[in-house]
Amino acid sequence: MLTDNAKNYIKRAGLPNDLQATDPELYDIICNFACDEVVNEHPLSDRTRHLAILATLLGCQGREAFAHEVTAALNFGVTAVEIKEVIYQAVAYLGIGRVLPFIDIANAVFKEAGISLPLEGQATVEYADRVQTGEDTQVRIFGEGMRGFSKKGGEAGHINRWLSGNCFGDYYTRRGLSDNDREMITFCYLAAQGGCEPQLTSHAAANMRIGNDKRFLISVVSQCLPYIGYPRSLNALRCVEQAASKS
Repeated sequence: MLTDNAKNYIKRAGLPNDLQATDPELYDIICNFACDEVVNEHPLSDRTRHLAILATLLGCQGREAFAHEVTAALNFGVTAVEIKEVIYQAVAYLGIGRVLPFIDIANAVFKEAGISLPLEGQATVEYADRVQTGEDTQVRIFGEGMRGFSKKGGEAGHINRWLSGNCFGDYYTRRGLSDNDREMITFCYLAAQGGCEPQLTSHAAANMRIGNDKRFLISVVSQCLPYIGYPRSLNALRCVEQAASKS
């Protein structure tokens, strides 16, 4: 039996109830947990919660749930631009091969909702300036230790240049999301896909450095847990603890 909180959340989000007809007991367990207990433990703002869920579902490749979540995010006030920015930035961390299907999913939901495509452009950096601007962004987020990063790396130095110019210059400099938003969703991509614990620890530290503190990250992991399960969530919490111990 669904709790009142779960019923209200499901209604506001516009979530489907197909599972209720075929697997009613599982439906109740999932909805009471994800739509009531989790939402009300370590609560986040509606906007932050849904940005985190979107990024998490991209990271774990949850296509069917992502389609429902795009609708839910719109119903909770997340803008189409913000949703697209979560998808675009995922390319740097997941690769276009894993992200392209999610662009198609979001576009289908947008069209059904009457949202015209393409959306207004959000780029702020010229191609020729992206490496330096990206490195400046790395310094802003990670600290002065990143100064000159794009010119280091020896035989693999081009990867550092790409990280500055592509990952940070092409994506982090875009409008639509703040530095804090972008580091938070990066944390979610990494936690959800698993196997990226060194990078996850690094980005946990970066989150804390710019104001997304330990408690906030624990709240984010808690919110993401129903979508990625306990093992990856516990790994993410360990990375948060490691980052906090060095801050």
